[in-house]
This record gives sequence, structure tokens and C-alpha cells, in this order.
Amino acid sequence: MIVKVAGRIETIAADAWDACANPETLPYNPFVSHAFLHALEKSGSVGDGTGWLPQHLVLEEPNGAIAGVMPLYLKTDSHGEYVFDHAWADALERAGGHYYPKLQCSVPFTPVPGRRILARPGPNEAQVEHILAAASVAVAERIEASSVHMTFLTEGEWSRIGKAGFLQRTGQQFHWTNAGYATFDDFLATLSSRKRKAIRKERAEAQAGVEIVSVTGADITEAHWDTFFDFYMDTGLRKWGRPYLNRAFFSRLGAALAERCLLVFAREGDEFVAGALHLVGGDCLYGRYWGETRHHPFLHFELCYYQAIDYAITHGLARAEAGAQGGHKLARGYLPETTYSLHWIADPRLEAAVSRYLAEERREIRTVNAVLRDRGPYRKDEPA
Repeated sequence: MIVKVAGRIETIAADAWDACANPETLPYNPFVSHAFLHALEKSGSVGDGTGWLPQHLVLEEPNGAIAGVMPLYLKTDSHGEYVFDHAWADALERAGGHYYPKLQCSVPFTPVPGRRILARPGPNEAQVEHILAAASVAVAERIEASSVHMTFLTEGEWSRIGKAGFLQRTGQQFHWTNAGYATFDDFLATLSSRKRKAIRKERAEAQAGVEIVSVTGADITEAHWDTFFDFYMDTGLRKWGRPYLNRAFFSRLGAALAERCLLVFAREGDEFVAGALHLVGGDCLYGRYWGETRHHPFLHFELCYYQAIDYAITHGLARAEAGAQGGHKLARGYLPETTYSLHWIADPRLEAAVSRYLAEERREIRTVNAVLRDRGPYRKDEPA
């Protein structure tokens, strides 16, 4: 087998990439699809000058068939990753080393858990995983990168590749799980009385004076993307200082994955005043971006959380995920889940210090998640 490095995803056949990223045996994940990653690159949201330079790994069999791929990027900063390593960078720089560049195996700007070492199904999957993981380290050593980071991968990958010498890190997100509900009221019935009343009150206030409009598939127009981009920019400028994605990305996303895009708007009269973008996976609704140009109480919760739950119930999806962080999601039915990342660090001093830190962090994450689940909004006499 041969490992090649691809500086552009368009040099890899889409069907070959997707056979590894989204095989029919697994629920579809739009974020590792060729179309999504290609939209990032072709729009210029990823590439030269963005801090994300594609270095995708491709594992070829002797007959030329692709056995596995890895979305990999050369990073010159730590922006847009959501697994924070700024303190590690600072420590190495203060010790006289250089933390950047580093290699990042992830989906840019997307803290969505899923497979990251994308092996085509078959008897050699485990071998392919380990070859690609080892290849990422070999590339790092060749270009003198400080480290390799694989973020928001699955627990299985975390466990298997972690045994090969990568440092193991955990984090926290809040996800909603569909327990076979037929309606939103069925979900509410599993909550404590106080939480149930609070959600009904929030939804009533959020919907007062506005109309909720959902648009998906071929019904999404460039005008819809123009409107949503204004919301995205407003939130991005306030939260990040510089939004990561440009307007061209959303057009390319809509053209390539229209049936996977769900825009939920709030309209006041003839004007859209808020909106949220979700992507539809095989068994999950993924909440991504949100914004508003006119504040309405609880409208954020309505468009990002409650509408997501409604959609997941109606379409029989197993989960709704609403992005990174956000303890406020707990009261709205989203329970803490563990996220996973792997890290290889070349400098033995930094590697030892980070290893000690991560052991303590993993213990803390386990404790906090257990406590929060116990304090969740669900009735104690009902399964969560």
C-alpha cells in the first residue's frame, strides 16, 4: 500500500472518497463528505491565507483502489478547532520551541463528532486506520510540524489509535436523544413538571409575533442564503471577531448538499429577523449556525433547539446535536456527552506535561458529565 498527500480534495475522486467517508453500512455524515470539504476549499474558506492548508492522506492499494482517506490540514494557528490547545502552544514557545505549524485531522470550523480516519469497509479496516495514523506522524516529522491532532473522532477510533501512542483527550457536548417519541409533547412528558412548563413558556414567547418558516432542498434560493449569511456574519463578528466562512461557501453547500440543508427562519411580517442552519445526517440533525438582526426572547432556543427536536421526531432521527459548549442546553433536554480527540506531540517535554494534564482532565470530564446527567431535566421515574 502507498500513502499519498493531496493538497486539494478535488484531486481525489469524489466516489472513492465517499466510499470511505460514507459507506452504505453507516449513517450518512455530511461533514466528512467530499462535497462538504470541497465546498470549503473551492469557496476559499479553507486554503492559502486561512490557516488551514489541505494535506489530505490517501491510502492506495497495489491495484490503485483507495482503501482509506484522512482529512488533514497544516495549521499555522489554532483557530476554528474547538479543542483548545493554546496553553500547549504557549508553553512550547516559552520553552524555546515552535508549536506551529502543526497537523490537524478534522473538519474545519465544525465541532461535530464522527469518524476521522476514513477506512473503506472491509477486513483490513483496522490496519488502514493504523497506517493512516502512522502516516500522519511521518508527515509531521518530515515537515517538522510540532504535533498531530485528531479531533471529534469516534470513541472507537480514540480507543484503538490511542493504544498506538497518541495522547487521549476528552471533552463535553450536549446532545438530545430520541427515545421513540411520536410528538414534541411526548418528549415534554418525560421532563419534570417545572422544566416542562418552562419550555412551553419559552416556546410561546419565542413564537409570539413571528412565523417560523423552514426551507430545505430545492426550495432554498440564493436569496435565502443571502439572508442567512447576514445572520451568520452578525453572530460571527460578535463571537469570533472574524467569521470563518465566506458567502461563496453557502452557495456551494446549497448546490452540492441542498437536500441535507435545513434553514429555519423567524419572519416578522415580510422580514426575516432570525435564522438557523441545520444539516441532516443519516440518523442525526446537526445544528450549525444561528443569527438574528432583531432580538426576540427565547428565539435562539426555538430555532436552534426546539425546532431541531421537532424535526428529529417528525423524521425519525435518533439524535439532535447543537454544536459545542452550552450548559444552557441541559434544561432543554440536551444531555452531556463525551467527545474524543487524539494528540501526538514531538517534543518529549511537552508530551509528558500534556499527558499528565489530560489524565486529570479526563477524570474531571467523567465526574462533571455524571453530575450533570443526574441533575438533568428528565423525570426521575422516566428513562432519559
